[in-house]
Amino acid sequence: MSETPPENPENPDFDAMTRDIAEVPAVEVIVTVAVNLMSAAAVKLGLSEEGEKYKDLDEARKLITALAGLLDASTTEISSFHAAPLRDGLKSLQLAFREASTVPDEPGQGPGEKYTGPVYG
Repeated sequence: MSETPPENPENPDFDAMTRDIAEVPAVEVIVTVAVNLMSAAAVKLGLSEEGEKYKDLDEARKLITALAGLLDASTTEISSFHAAPLRDGLKSLQLAFREASTVPDEPGQGPGEKYTGPVYG
């Protein structure tokens, strides 16, 4: 029996990684990236179990803006079946950001609002 040698972290198998990613539909990649951005933003907003420990509104702003840009650019590429819940999640994060801010941004100036338009509670 031939056994595959364990992968060396300093020398990853890029051919295998390329084959794996080639099999994933673009919609799945976009949705996965969006969900990762949402999760990271939620943690930076202090919405995780440990709350304040990881709260960083500057970082949350960047993540929410990146998510809004991704969704704005990909809305026509992914179905509304995928886009609608992602847009709902984005709006929830934008509202949570507004609530967490000691000095809330003016409507239209919050994170990602240049892509989504003003978000009101």
